Amino acid sequence: MSDVDKSRRSLILGLAAVALVPPLVGACGGTGLRPLYGTSISGGNVADAMAGLDVSPIPGRVGQQIRNELIFHSTGGDYAAEPTYKLEIAIRESVQSILVKIDGDANGRIYALAGDFKLVQIDNNEIVFEGAGYSQAPFQHFSSIYSNIRARRDAENRAARELAQTIRTRVATYLSAAA
Repeated sequence: MSDVDKSRRSLILGLAAVALVPPLVGACGGTGLRPLYGTSISGGNVADAMAGLDVSPIPGRVGQQIRNELIFHSTGGDYAAEPTYKLEIAIRESVQSILVKIDGDANGRIYALAGDFKLVQIDNNEIVFEGAGYSQAPFQHFSSIYSNIRARRDAENRAARELAQTIRTRVATYLSAAA
């Protein structure tokens, strides 16, 4: 095959590929794929639905961190709208030792945080969505007690932010489908 024939053939294949792209992209339009925080076809907005989210108090310092993260990221730091949904969260905390030495001491730890949540519609008190999330944060174990306390608190804060992000994304995904 000559170089001219090869060039002509690659040009024809390229034009055929360009001609097939618009119908394929158009066919994907009905799949429901759209930006999470964009406006839905019906005109609903996930950000507005998230602003009307009432996050119930969660016991403990880590629970308060999770609640604060959810409230701040749901409202964007603004005042909350009239609540339409209530979010109830129960958390479980644990610490696991890793990198155990021969003498039984551990150099590292992993702070694990698990949370089960329920999204309740306020007007009829019906659970509309349930789920769970999990996060982990490693931290180093030191000989100084103050360093250990600070390292664990940092790990708790990281795990709380990650769990709050997971729950927020899952709730926003549900609300985007409902909007």
